[in-house]
Amino acid sequence: MKRRHQLGRSIRRLLILILLIAVSVGAFYGFRGYRMYRGAIEQMSVEERVEQIRAREHFTRYSELTDFYIDAVISVEDHRFKEHMGLDLIAICRAVWIDLKTMSFREGGSTITQQLAKNMLFTQEKTIERKAAEVFAVLDIEAEYSKEEIFELYVNTASFGEGYYGIYDASKGYFEKEPLELTDYESAVMAGVPNAPSVYAPGADRELAAQRTAQVLRSMVRNNVITQAQMDGML
Repeated sequence: MKRRHQLGRSIRRLLILILLIAVSVGAFYGFRGYRMYRGAIEQMSVEERVEQIRAREHFTRYSELTDFYIDAVISVEDHRFKEHMGLDLIAICRAVWIDLKTMSFREGGSTITQQLAKNMLFTQEKTIERKAAEVFAVLDIEAEYSKEEIFELYVNTASFGEGYYGIYDASKGYFEKEPLELTDYESAVMAGVPNAPSVYAPGADRELAAQRTAQVLRSMVRNNVITQAQMDGML
């Protein structure tokens, strides 16, 4: 009994130590992330960056996007987009668990708002500091802009490969159509590209682009946006 008691006490001490280390590391990177965020908005505020994006020649409004495209992007990128406040804790926990298991930094758990913050304020480099900085940016963006505004800003700043930035230029470049003219299948193609533009762009590898499009459509079936029959009819 005494040995078992000592073992239990040792385990509790170890857990407390791990917790203290985790809190310390979190505070360290949180502080560095906040400094990164402050540095970015001191160069140019979020509001100024938004106005700069909206002033672009082919800025595409939410109303100028097909419903299918909107549903496809949300389904494959951030299916709880309309419910959370910019941070999807479920996705973050899942990503952290996968990263720990694989000893990598592959899974980001990024929401559409986080991706917008990254596109507007930071580099594409995956670092803990940048992920922490995103949190501060997300809180400001979600407080100031509606979900529709956030979505349209995201699709106007996302990279679609082949030098195309924004859904308008990508739609014209790949399909010679404006975003509102895209078919459902073409909308699904466009929804899948920003995840890895150099890989999934239609002009890069047709087979990989088709596989990614199928993945987008499967996510829409999984989230009850379209039926299996509708998906089968497009593939």
